Amino acid sequence: MRRLGSVQQKIPCVFLTEVKEEQSRKRACQQFQVVATENVNPVALEANVDCALATEKLDGTCCYVTVYKGEYRPYLWARLDRKPNKQAEKRFKKYQHSHRSCKGFTWNVEEDFKTVPETWIPAHGVKHLNGHPLPDEHGHIPGWVPVEKDNKQYCWHSSVVDYEVGAALVLRPNADNEDMLEITTVPLAELMEQTLELIGTNVNGNPYGLGSKKQPVHCLVSHGSVYITNPPPVDFQQLCSWFQENPEGRVEGIVWHCNDGTLIKVHRHHLGLKWPDGDSCFGDRSVIINVDWTVDEYNNSKDLFSSFSSLNGHCFSRLQDIQFDP
Repeated sequence: MRRLGSVQQKIPCVFLTEVKEEQSRKRACQQFQVVATENVNPVALEANVDCALATEKLDGTCCYVTVYKGEYRPYLWARLDRKPNKQAEKRFKKYQHSHRSCKGFTWNVEEDFKTVPETWIPAHGVKHLNGHPLPDEHGHIPGWVPVEKDNKQYCWHSSVVDYEVGAALVLRPNADNEDMLEITTVPLAELMEQTLELIGTNVNGNPYGLGSKKQPVHCLVSHGSVYITNPPPVDFQQLCSWFQENPEGRVEGIVWHCNDGTLIKVHRHHLGLKWPDGDSCFGDRSVIINVDWTVDEYNNSKDLFSSFSSLNGHCFSRLQDIQFDP
């Protein structure tokens, strides 16, 4: 399988977009929303999106696996975009509203942005000016912070990695049955320089119904690993129909991985469609647990690793049916 692009920057929409003055469906505090027009984005056409690999856009939070503090040992990193302070954000939104666009806005990079932890690093591809990382068109500087095991802010990230053993809990299609998912342990070294989505009980409202407050369940899913079998053509009306009428369309969106490495997406909200909207296609898929921890690893590992180890070999008819209680 070809190496798929990693998610380091905001992914452009497959259609050209416009700003509408109405309540955002995606962000409660936003009094405008970005919607797709029916015109295909030239970036998508140039990348030959019609020949791209269509994958499911999963609703979680973005993560990255790379080294930390110059060591070879791989670490999980959480997404943390450096955002403008209140005064700069107000100035930016006023400009965006009056110009109907973000283009042409000027930032004072040294003064306009909130501080971030010393361990923060900018994402790949972020442009720099005089040694300072520059914001993207949305006014954010994409970046990462390492997930350290005692940091309560990233406790759900921490629950899916064991640095002592060097492993992560990964949810992926089963190699022997592509219709079935599996939860298994994967060496962090095998995930180096990949981006993944953390999904689960306490992430983004848990649209996949994983776990419960009493027994939280979280997993990492490699970006591009969940294929859409029969994707619709890149056409506004056909995509709208597919999302609303096709059982396979019960997804948050589509990410196309183009042959030149370009990533292109469409989100239900771009098309004016609700998300989540009933049971998801992903949450309804069957899953097998393949977590076989040895005694030593079992004793040193996190609770979630131990819990999955007790279910080794067990199948569930739906992802959302996973339970640790007998």
